[in-house]
Amino acid sequence: MPASMETLNDWLERAERLHPKNIELGLERAREMAQRMALRFDCPVITVAGTNGKGSTCAMLESILMHAGYRTAVFTSPHLVHFEERLRLSGQSVDASKLIANFEAVEKARGDMPLTYFEFTTLGILRCMIEEKPDVAILEVGLGGRLDAVNIIDADCSVITSIDLDHMEFLGPDRESIGFEKAGILRAGKPAIVSDPMPPQSVIDHAEAIGADLWRFGRDFNVSGDKQQWGWSGRGRRYSGLAYPALRGANQLVNAAGVLAALESLRQQLPVTAQAIRSGLAMVELPGRFQIVPGQPVLVLDVAHNAHAVAALAENLDAMGFYPTTHAVFGVMADKDLAPILARIGPLIDRWYFTDLPTARAAKAADLLATWQAQNTRKDAAGEVFADPMQALQAAIERADPADRIVVFGSFFTVGGVLEHGTPRLQAKHLSSTLSPGG
Repeated sequence: MPASMETLNDWLERAERLHPKNIELGLERAREMAQRMALRFDCPVITVAGTNGKGSTCAMLESILMHAGYRTAVFTSPHLVHFEERLRLSGQSVDASKLIANFEAVEKARGDMPLTYFEFTTLGILRCMIEEKPDVAILEVGLGGRLDAVNIIDADCSVITSIDLDHMEFLGPDRESIGFEKAGILRAGKPAIVSDPMPPQSVIDHAEAIGADLWRFGRDFNVSGDKQQWGWSGRGRRYSGLAYPALRGANQLVNAAGVLAALESLRQQLPVTAQAIRSGLAMVELPGRFQIVPGQPVLVLDVAHNAHAVAALAENLDAMGFYPTTHAVFGVMADKDLAPILARIGPLIDRWYFTDLPTARAAKAADLLATWQAQNTRKDAAGEVFADPMQALQAAIERADPADRIVVFGSFFTVGGVLEHGTPRLQAKHLSSTLSPGG
């Protein structure tokens, strides 16, 4: 065991040095480690993959199952502020001391195996989940599906959310190849919930080829609704008069539909009541997913960092009504395709605050500004650069009127950067010049 490994940060820094690459897809190392460590769940496991909507889907499953009285363990990534957010036990972030104990177990079993940061931490988190003996485990895939370390665990039910173009250097150049990677989480004879209303054919083909129990949106389950409420119908069951999920945005209904299909498919192992579904959807929380923080100006937080997610964010911003000026704090990874992002949301943004982020993988704020300027056609729009998200937000607050809105979006680092000291409640300069941390 390495000397002086006392804190969680010590372990995370060590995990970053164990493999020459930040990301190296493939299951050989993780599978070998899982065998050495005898990683097996004694409860139903739900695995969730997709381009957008994974975190929301996991949060809704967790909320409903907790309201049904089950002890849940949920693994999601990345985190917004603290690493411990990656594992929630009965809705609460795990205690760092539990992670340290399990990272020690990974290190002991590792020998000279060169694990990536994600593999090392995933193995530790999976072991921690198993040790806690939950009633149900929910696993969010980190990247892709087929070759992601999470996929060493056989799911009792797999959910594939919306699929779009992202991480193409790892997953392939189009929706069909990306869909094939996501479909790698499906298992023969087990429910395969596809909540994308227009899934790539590769997902359907793979589900049929391996004999998964395919549940398709529009065929095996569907939604209906009006402004006040919505209903879900699936194989032989209906729910009507449901309140809309507490997570905002038009896209959340598609996510919720997939969640109810997953729960229906697991009814024998994990029965839930209609009341648990109602309460779970009404009370679900997930920071940074079209999160609206009331204040003057109003603050919107969204981890939209690819064209598909930004299109959903733009629709949701449109639906909020009129604001004299919309300010945007934006920082993102260097591998993102900026043209469709800027083209879609550009018309809604009056002032840009581009920010550097604390990772070598991020695009430089100056490069973001230059890319925006090259395609900007609005004479009345302006942009500038900042060293970090908090400075960018502070500048936006100083320039905003109380009736304006500030949107913080892009990478998890961008949104996490403004949540470091709690959720800010904004008061524009006409009311006060400071940023007061809230709960």
